[in-house]
Amino acid sequence: MSDFVDRVVVHVRGGDGGNGSAGIRREKYKPLAGPNGGNGGDGGSVVFVADRNANSLLDYRFMPHRTAGNGTMGLGDNKDGSKGEDLILPVPVGTVIFAARGAQGAPKHPGEQLADLRHEGDRFVAAAGGAGGLGNIALANKTRRAPGFALLGEPGEERDVILELKSIADVALVGFPSAGKSSLVAAMSAAKPKIADYPFTTLVPNLGVVMAGDRRYTIADVPGLIPGASQGKGLGLEFLRHIERTEIIAHVIDCATLEPDRDPMSDYEALEHELAEYADRLELPLGAIPIPERPRIIVLNKVDVPEARELAEFVRPEFEAMGMPVFLISTASHEGLKELNFALADLVARMREEVARREQAEEDERVVIKPLERTRRRGPQASGPGVDFTVERQEGGNGDFWYTVTGTKPERWVMQTNFDNDEAVGYLADRLAKLGVEDELRRQGARPGDEVRIGRGDRAVAFDWDPTIAAGAEMLDGSQLGSRGRDLRLEESDPRARRRTNAERRRQYHEMMDARQAVREAMMAERRAGHWADPSVDDDPHDETSLFGRGEQGEDGEPHE
Repeated sequence: MSDFVDRVVVHVRGGDGGNGSAGIRREKYKPLAGPNGGNGGDGGSVVFVADRNANSLLDYRFMPHRTAGNGTMGLGDNKDGSKGEDLILPVPVGTVIFAARGAQGAPKHPGEQLADLRHEGDRFVAAAGGAGGLGNIALANKTRRAPGFALLGEPGEERDVILELKSIADVALVGFPSAGKSSLVAAMSAAKPKIADYPFTTLVPNLGVVMAGDRRYTIADVPGLIPGASQGKGLGLEFLRHIERTEIIAHVIDCATLEPDRDPMSDYEALEHELAEYADRLELPLGAIPIPERPRIIVLNKVDVPEARELAEFVRPEFEAMGMPVFLISTASHEGLKELNFALADLVARMREEVARREQAEEDERVVIKPLERTRRRGPQASGPGVDFTVERQEGGNGDFWYTVTGTKPERWVMQTNFDNDEAVGYLADRLAKLGVEDELRRQGARPGDEVRIGRGDRAVAFDWDPTIAAGAEMLDGSQLGSRGRDLRLEESDPRARRRTNAERRRQYHEMMDARQAVREAMMAERRAGHWADPSVDDDPHDETSLFGRGEQGEDGEPHE
């Protein structure tokens, strides 16, 4: 089995953010000294980095699931949680990252291109870590002095991506099977590809590093290129993408073939036809030269065979008349390899300068368009461009319906909310109302009791909408607070917020005891006077000091004198 893997599907997941802390500072003689909960740590991210030391995607085939570290939760005493460790994944230079498309359980296919790691050190964050939740000290302000809740950490981003390796080589060797491409790579470099005398010996691209004096360049062998490869025949379609990044195309033509209906010129025309068919589907990177415009070199191989040398000398003028340099070589005797080596080195140097010039020119011509700044609209026209959410009315198959709220902020706020804490739920309601969600629900005809879902998929949260519900912290005397999380014990302006001194405690205690003694003496006096009776019965109509506060009345309704 080959150990060269150039396309894999990887499931990446960023680390979850840590939860915030709802700690309360406690000091001597001060059991409630204010909030001191720290923030949770951010989750780590999954990052792909182009590395020259990586030459295959084999590791990701056997380990396709990669997860970064989670952040830790915040602690009391204003201690923030630690950040999760990023997961750095090295990939070969020339790796292109696509978003994976396809139904659950079905084979994935490349979707939108996310990154092109063309240079060493290029980085791409494939799955960002979740943000840590805020602690109650970060949620406190002058109106919310003592939050009894904290925000939860956000889950990390999770998705499937496709890694596709497109070899970055200076020279691409194209030709029919058994034309001698692998033998040429082995003869000019230190690479040791598998070589045999039957078709499709090379099942994977071979890459070799060639030295020409003090200059160095790379050559790549594209295997299995036959007529019809651009439509999927043979192995050519699978590996044609490896010539997308090469700057020079070298046709390796077998002049000693014994197959009928084949000659050097027909082989060249067939290969050029397949390249032209494939070139129409390419989306070239910045600065790349289109395949039809790339320089060609004709390499007539196996001239150590007398009949092959005679054929090569015969067709050489035809190729030169087309403006292409021609080299007669033999990988068996190494004839002509030195001249080919230095000619390729000179051409590679010129093409590198041309690619750099084109890349710089395209960078200068690129126009950066920034979106216009828009004021966020709330209220009746809230669901539109430039706002933070949308509200849609959706219907089910049984006549039931619900309202779906989507948007970056509402979905993030829901994930941060601890629904076991009424004050946290009230804080969420305040944020949604301030954003304009309730106004938009009213505009679309939502009534109390209708089902509202925030988010989509498995992370959606459903609840019955009641815009008049009172949630969150309450006053110490039972009345509702206008700002949730406000504690009167921390309010300097309220007399109940200050702790009493010992002298005040003793004075208030004596006043309370004196009041109780006065009540006891009054009750005892009433008992001695015979007034100890059922207060609901007026048994003495002449007593003007009774609980009813009146004496006996005459016929005119006025009391007797």
